[in-house]
Amino acid sequence: MRHSRVINHLGRTSSHRKSMISNMAASLIMHKRITTTTAKAKALRTYVEPILTKSKVDSTHSRREVFSFLKDKKAVAELFREISPKIAERHGGYTRILKTGNRIGDNAEMCIMELVDYNEAMLGGGEGAKTKTTRRRKATTKKKAEGAEKAAETVAEKTQEAPAEAETPAGKKAPKEEK
Repeated sequence: MRHSRVINHLGRTSSHRKSMISNMAASLIMHKRITTTTAKAKALRTYVEPILTKSKVDSTHSRREVFSFLKDKKAVAELFREISPKIAERHGGYTRILKTGNRIGDNAEMCIMELVDYNEAMLGGGEGAKTKTTRRRKATTKKKAEGAEKAAETVAEKTQEAPAEAETPAGKKAPKEEK
């Protein structure tokens, strides 16, 4: 029976599981997004969210506590330098799990785990310069109609000027008639 068995052991020994989760947490902090199985992502979320909460207070004590979990100097520096100012206003829920389907080899359920404040597509800030284009029949018809009107006006102007400078059959210009 599974009474009071809360954590997922992921089919690994305790030392292997701890080092794997620590490495995954450092990778998530460095790259802001990782692809993994859903079971590992759920285990990682319970590990990394308290670390992100501790990083809000930039003190020597909190840096040492976070380093004891991550064991990577670059990840700790990245966490305190770039990530903690962005998550300062957030009261939890720092990560997001997006399911992507099943892996081909063993049919494991895969997902993308990412830091919430770093997904530009979901925040809407990534493609602000791009404008939405739609195909409208009326707009193109109006443009064609305006182009046809301009062409008709230029043709009309040319035809009005043509009789004034009529040429004779021999190719010589006829003298202009004055009224």
